Amino acid sequence: MATSQVETVSTGADKAKLAVSVALVLAALVAFYVLGKQGVFAQWAALIVGLGAAVAVFAVSEPGRQLAAFGRDAWREVKKVVWPTRKEAVQMTAYVFAFVAVMALFLWFTDKTLEWVLYDLILGWRK
Repeated sequence: MATSQVETVSTGADKAKLAVSVALVLAALVAFYVLGKQGVFAQWAALIVGLGAAVAVFAVSEPGRQLAAFGRDAWREVKKVVWPTRKEAVQMTAYVFAFVAVMALFLWFTDKTLEWVLYDLILGWRK
């Protein structure tokens, strides 16, 4: 039995980069609210610049590079997916609707049959 071992190596520099990234996000949010009297442009500029700096710092850290690699791998896998044609999608949708309709009728018939057996035949209650 093969076991896979996952090692996470986090250096002090990476931890510092993550801390700076979080601090930049918080600073951007604080600046957004503090600059409320300066105007909407100043608020949004501070927020966008702060969040951009946080993303830039995160991108150069090891977790940021791993996230980018994961995104590239995920996109590569999405490209491999064979999507159904329009005709196939419409057919499958029609099959699902037909199945739902048949199942609804079956459940309605079962419910009414059980209601008739229990209330009319066994208990003798008439509606």
